[in-house]
Amino acid sequence: MPQSTNTQPVGFGERLVAAGQVRGRLCVGIDPHPYLLQQWGLEDTVDGLRRFSEACVEAFADTAALVKPQVAFYERFGSQGFAVLEDTLQYLREAGCLTVADAKRGDIGSTMAGYADAWLGESSPLRADAVTVSPYLGVAALQPVFDLAAKTGRGVFVLAATSNPEAVQLQNFRDDSHTVAQHVVDTCAAFNGEYAESSAQDEGASQHPVGDIGVVVGATLDTPPDLSQLNGPVLLPGVGAQGATAADVAKITQTAPQLGFPNVSRAILNAGPQVADLQKAVQETSREYFDGGLV
Repeated sequence: MPQSTNTQPVGFGERLVAAGQVRGRLCVGIDPHPYLLQQWGLEDTVDGLRRFSEACVEAFADTAALVKPQVAFYERFGSQGFAVLEDTLQYLREAGCLTVADAKRGDIGSTMAGYADAWLGESSPLRADAVTVSPYLGVAALQPVFDLAAKTGRGVFVLAATSNPEAVQLQNFRDDSHTVAQHVVDTCAAFNGEYAESSAQDEGASQHPVGDIGVVVGATLDTPPDLSQLNGPVLLPGVGAQGATAADVAKITQTAPQLGFPNVSRAILNAGPQVADLQKAVQETSREYFDGGLV
């Protein structure tokens, strides 16, 4: 499955865990939704989008372990929106802040390889440290993005069990032994194991005790999949505005709490537009999750 290389960069999983130890394990979203632009006193235009994004970069670049721009809110402005996203990712990259592009791409063959190049390729102006992908054309169809992540030291978050209620029936569909969501998690765990084995066989290659293929699991779920064998990061939407708590996050990630990263967007962005207020919201939310029992 994975191909061996002579040198291996430090993997995304390791870098994310290290950032979480320093900054607290929050993933903070940049979601320039029209209502937030209005709430911040900005026009729903490319200029408003840019000003919103610049404030978020200034507020989050040195306070959050992971920052997640929502690609859809940039894409709706076409090429001008993508230009703002490119700048946003570049500024965060230059500040040393880890990013995940919330693009939710998923396809097969050369098309999936194209998406991989767009979001993880070394020469792409859209490159992030990680990207979200959809597995519903088959988890194995995502191998081009897995391979490129392994080659570049970047990461992937595969949608496994999301927090939106419309997904529950599909993700909980069960054969004789597993739900669809559990199949996604188990397949990602297998890929993590194979890439780690491949890395270990490369002379002089650094070891990857934490895998770079993570999953998205909603913190609001009553019956989340078993994550004990994943050995990769877990992105947990649904906290804050959607109602999930630090206790919910702790329960889902109890086998490896250091790999769990709750995603908070609206609850923090509602504190804008002042940068100081956004930074305060990040710090207070981090204390809520990590001083209140989450370790």
